[in-house]
Amino acid sequence: MNRFSSRIRLTLAAAGLGATLAAADAVNVEISTTEGVIALRLDPVKSPETVKNFLAYAEKGFYDNTIFHRVIDGFMIQGGGFTADMRQKATDIAIVNEARNGVSNRRGTIAMARTSEPHSATSQFFINVEDNTFLDAREAQDGWGYAVFGRVTRGMDVVDKIAQAKTGRKAGMSDVPVKTVTIRSVKIVK
Repeated sequence: MNRFSSRIRLTLAAAGLGATLAAADAVNVEISTTEGVIALRLDPVKSPETVKNFLAYAEKGFYDNTIFHRVIDGFMIQGGGFTADMRQKATDIAIVNEARNGVSNRRGTIAMARTSEPHSATSQFFINVEDNTFLDAREAQDGWGYAVFGRVTRGMDVVDKIAQAKTGRKAGMSDVPVKTVTIRSVKIVK
């Protein structure tokens, strides 16, 4: 095992995610929503800090009963930060942007949402509904892009259904589904 593998194993263990995960191991996660289940495979090799961050939020139940608050058909669905009454949840500190990991924002990938500040991602994530390579570091206007940290392995039909939801304005935000799409839970699966 090299030092990188050891670091990933220790990082995941420190996050309470089990010392048995090796660097080459993908992490499987299921997002249970009111529209169905989205299964993901996360990549701790390409995006170690991002995966650790996402799993830490999942482990403490942070995502439970949050919503997909920004939905744009032909682009992406975004969630993981707001409750149904459009209150933004308090988050942990922002993480380093790992968008320069060589993984592209292609259809079915999951990436971290952020502000205009490159290293501002906290809990919010999005799932690409189409190939959005303009969000990759090599094409991004700010030179940073958005960090992809996994991909959908099952449930793209659920993602597509959410993406096609009728949207409107709510609490000063646009592209909010008229019918609330709730994330019931995010669970690590074996």
